[in-house]
Amino acid sequence: MNVIKKTVQLPDGRTISIETGKVAKQADGSAMLRMGNTVLLATVCAAKEAVPGTDFMPLQVDYREQYAAAGRFPGGFTKREGKANDDEILTSRLVDRVLRPLFPADYHTEVYVNVLLLSADGVEQPDALAGFAASAAMAASNIPIEFPISEVRVARINGEYVIDPTFEQMKEADMDIMVGATKDNIMMVEGEMKEVSEQDLINALKVAHEAIKPMCELQEELSKELGTDVKREYNDETNDEELREQVRKETYDACYAEAQSGDADKKHREEVYDKIKTDFIEAYDAAHTDLSEDELEEKHAQIDRYFSDVQRDSMRRSVLDTGKRMDGRATDEIRPIWCETEPLPMPHGSSLFQRGETMSLSTCTLGTKLDEKMVDNVLDKSYQRFLLHYNFPPFCTGEAKHSVELVGAK
Repeated sequence: MNVIKKTVQLPDGRTISIETGKVAKQADGSAMLRMGNTVLLATVCAAKEAVPGTDFMPLQVDYREQYAAAGRFPGGFTKREGKANDDEILTSRLVDRVLRPLFPADYHTEVYVNVLLLSADGVEQPDALAGFAASAAMAASNIPIEFPISEVRVARINGEYVIDPTFEQMKEADMDIMVGATKDNIMMVEGEMKEVSEQDLINALKVAHEAIKPMCELQEELSKELGTDVKREYNDETNDEELREQVRKETYDACYAEAQSGDADKKHREEVYDKIKTDFIEAYDAAHTDLSEDELEEKHAQIDRYFSDVQRDSMRRSVLDTGKRMDGRATDEIRPIWCETEPLPMPHGSSLFQRGETMSLSTCTLGTKLDEKMVDNVLDKSYQRFLLHYNFPPFCTGEAKHSVELVGAK
């Protein structure tokens, strides 16, 4: 076995070890992370080729906590793990949000990242380690990704910043944020805190990034030792550079003009952009009658991609040139806000809230002690008195698709 083990030390002297080459050998990459007696196994598998017609990054991150990790059985009648709970889904999203932007823009092959909590000592918080473990598995593979990343939790406890604090330490914290970053750039920040100054938050980000840098360097060393610093070749996109330049040349000015128009109606803006693209496609088809239907279909897909780039670049350039957003607002102005209370007669409480074109209908229900939610997670057995359910039906964006229920905050 070609087992490689590397260790990084946190500012308070605790260590995190990364080991690869012992288990999950059929995966493209795997890593076992250990901190104290908390152990996570991260694996990554990628398809050999992209599904034809895929024009996005089909990445799936799945973080799961095994009850056996804490020597427990799941509650209820079914004595095995079922669907992911809210905390597992949110942790998966934290990892996804840092990894996803670092894949090459033209890489469209399916990638599956699985992170399993195999041992939990109840001292260390495993969700803060999932990003490091996932990226280490990626570093141990030849799957193309631009930079290794890591994530840490930073908490302020009695005025001091602590990296990856324990469960016990968190009881005294007035700041709790998760930071994901590469060696050079912060990619994601999520968390909560009691009222703190902007400078306090900036200081926390600096402390977090300094802790992340050696974790990224460790992964670079790991890749070189394994020989996975040279990534696999792929060909997921067929591009026509002459067509790309033609799309930019013939549509940029119109897109830039719309970006500067101050049009506050989102649907109207979309119609304008659709017409610009449609007019280009019609002119292109008329000028290329020698192409077959299949060839034209391929060209249309390329035009969609290139036009999206033109839209983005023209909007960004317009904001930089004029200091105004798409709807005419300055960069320091918020959208108009409107509220209405008690629009519904029977719920205990209700309200309508609108900012710009975004509207929320909220209801409030008061319960009794019997309505508390019993939490029976691997490392959390408690009760919740406050529940927030957040739903995003398709009519919110005018799309014709099935409804999706999102995980709400707690």
